[in-house]
Amino acid sequence: MLGHRDLTIEDYAGIVKRRMWLIVVSTVCCLAVGLGLTFVLPPKFESQTLVLIQQQKVPEDYVKPLVDEDLGARLASMKEQILSRSRLEPIINENKLFASSANMDERVDLTRKAIKITQIHSEQAHGSGGMPGFFVAFDAQDAHTAQQVCSEITSLFMTENLNARQQSAQGTSDFLKQQLDDAKAKLDDQDAKLAAFEQKYLGRLPGQEASNSNTLQVLTTQLDASTQGLNRLQQNETFLEAMVSQQDQQNQSAEPTVTAIADERQKELKTLTDQETALEATYTPDHPDVVAMKRRIADLKSEIAHAPAAAAHSGDSPAANHPDSPQLVQLKAQLRAAQGSIVNARQEQARIQQQIHGYESRMEASPVVEEQYKLITRDHDTALQFYNSLLAKMNESSMATALENVQKGEQFALMDAANLPDEPTFPNRLMFAGGGLAGGLFLGILLAALLEYRDTSLRNERDVWAFTKLPTMGIISHIEGLPKPDKPHHRRWKWFTRTHKAIESAGD
Repeated sequence: MLGHRDLTIEDYAGIVKRRMWLIVVSTVCCLAVGLGLTFVLPPKFESQTLVLIQQQKVPEDYVKPLVDEDLGARLASMKEQILSRSRLEPIINENKLFASSANMDERVDLTRKAIKITQIHSEQAHGSGGMPGFFVAFDAQDAHTAQQVCSEITSLFMTENLNARQQSAQGTSDFLKQQLDDAKAKLDDQDAKLAAFEQKYLGRLPGQEASNSNTLQVLTTQLDASTQGLNRLQQNETFLEAMVSQQDQQNQSAEPTVTAIADERQKELKTLTDQETALEATYTPDHPDVVAMKRRIADLKSEIAHAPAAAAHSGDSPAANHPDSPQLVQLKAQLRAAQGSIVNARQEQARIQQQIHGYESRMEASPVVEEQYKLITRDHDTALQFYNSLLAKMNESSMATALENVQKGEQFALMDAANLPDEPTFPNRLMFAGGGLAGGLFLGILLAALLEYRDTSLRNERDVWAFTKLPTMGIISHIEGLPKPDKPHHRRWKWFTRTHKAIESAGD
């Protein structure tokens, strides 16, 4: 009937009523099979431990951690290392895991499948990438074996994390130390180049232009003063030469009378007095030329004062060879002194001019030197900045390495030790029973639906219309006591019985 027409609630209720035993038997059988499997399948005990992630005990503002990789990635890397054959094989041999498998590769694969790592994510765990911890679980057929292996796997995770952080910190410090040494060598080389350049171009470096300009102005002023002094000395030399020449001419002429000599000295005194007046108008009273002129005037006045006594003593008799007079000797001495001063003044003037030429060449070469200085200082500044940055990173790395060595950094903390399971996690009898019950019920309903689909019995007017498309003339109700037609399997059984009896009769 099923599938030949649309069914109603009454049809479904009739199907359930007719096929109730089939559904019940199927359900009970599957339930029994599910419960039976729980006694046949080998049990599995699961031991579990909780590992929490403790942040470093020193604030990151003081010591920045070197290992800032996401914990999920680090945990995956550690998992690959711990689940390697070299790590698992000693545990397998020690605890005799999966001894029924003779092949070690199969035992290693089974052990890997029995290990479960479950991460615990949290939005508050910022330092560990949102992960405050993780669970480690292991399945085994024996509860004590599961507990022992779970403890060993957890210990491997904690040890591997500690070693990995220490190795990472130490490796970073070693790398930075090597880089720092190389940077220091380059900085020393740049320092040597800069020092040699500054020593070579001392006075022409950038920033010394103002000093050179001021020095050049001072030297120019000194040169002007030296030139003026040299001119005065030359004028004085010319005057002294004239005086000496005049005195020589007077000595070569006939011996003058005392009166003529006195008159000449008076004229000379007047000339010297006029020169003194001119010098005092030009220079200060303590100027060397003024002082020398005053000394000459004083000497000449002394000679004029002593001239009458000397004439009286000599009796005014002319001398055959008259030596140089003291005045002439003094004039010659003054002339030699003036000539020496002129030589010194000219040397000083040449020295100042040489210095001026030197400072002028410095100022002319300053743009070229400045360009070269910029290039060498740029390389030096770059090397210095790189060295300082590496030095700062090296100090941070040293503190972070020390932090890891004293185990004050991020660590795995065992919160719950591996537990000893009281009952197996597999097979779960309640789950198997529920599965068998649901499966049996589904199988019974499926079989009932299939049988109803193949059943072509006509039970009501809707069935007649569905098969014949003809209206019903009348309905005969069910009559009790009438013989029921044999079902196909009953007819086959009766035929088999009659045949068997006929064979027995023929044999007799």
